[in-house]
Amino acid sequence: MRAAVQRQYGGPGVLETTGLADPRPDRAHAVIEVRAAALNWHDVLVRRGQYGSPLPHVPGADGAGVDSETGAEVVVLPSLRWGDEESAPGPDWEILGDRRHGTYAEKVRVPRDCVFPKPAALTWAQAAALPLVGLTTYRALFARGRLRAGESLLVLGAGGGVATMAVSLAAAAGAHVAVTSSSDAKIAGAAELGALGGVRYDRQGWVEAAVAMSPGRRGFDVVLDPVGSWADALAAVRTGGRLVVLGASRGESVTLAVRPFYFGQYDLLGTTMGSARDFEGLLRLRAEREVPPPVIDRVFPLERAAAAHEYLESGRGFGKIVLSAEAEGNA
Repeated sequence: MRAAVQRQYGGPGVLETTGLADPRPDRAHAVIEVRAAALNWHDVLVRRGQYGSPLPHVPGADGAGVDSETGAEVVVLPSLRWGDEESAPGPDWEILGDRRHGTYAEKVRVPRDCVFPKPAALTWAQAAALPLVGLTTYRALFARGRLRAGESLLVLGAGGGVATMAVSLAAAAGAHVAVTSSSDAKIAGAAELGALGGVRYDRQGWVEAAVAMSPGRRGFDVVLDPVGSWADALAAVRTGGRLVVLGASRGESVTLAVRPFYFGQYDLLGTTMGSARDFEGLLRLRAEREVPPPVIDRVFPLERAAAAHEYLESGRGFGKIVLSAEAEGNA
């Protein structure tokens, strides 16, 4: 089979397409013939060596394809061995593409309990883009953030996969959604997904402008921070509201004033990925509500995995970037 393999850690150029032996199914594992694999920022960190993945390595957490034994069209749950506690993953938890070969290949071997039916209405690219970002966002909004119909949500950053998924899911669930971005075009794109509007975070006073968009100008019930801007994010939360944090692309550390935090009765919630139960909740929400399909920005052929990573790191995209194992893509 063909696969995008890295033999060292580094920039996008370390990804090279080469031939590998086909994986084989067994009693505990299925082999999926991959039709499409979606990129995530997590893949960039794997490529750079942050997770110490064994080399040579095939990255990729997200994939959709055909079960090689049954012929069923499926999606892959990238959250492996979550454990028995829903509150947090157990010690054996891992993400597909960390320690074992991932989805940047024509075939991938995964635990059988991580194989779910592909939503029929989705294309291969859309289906591949759903699991990691959909699961992560569903857990952040509903399992951790306890977002309910009628509440207000501010999503920091309008263009990434988490942000576009958050707008789609929250709006479908009946929440009032606003976003931040450095691009008017991305704010407009979020509005097409169900957001009421947004503010430019690259302009002075953006927190005050965002709060002015919240019901009664009192701040948002929930603020979703996938970038690590806690101090600004917390300033947009209403008294007694919730800040949900699931990323650190803009900052690895923050300083918060303690007294205003506890006097404000805030909840600070960390989250990542999710369980099979969360994934079932995501699929159920999609089946019961009118949720737009994942936004696909560009599709690259598997052979151009390095170019796809360069594009992901450029920050120019709106929505998900996908590798196709069956076509030349539109890059």
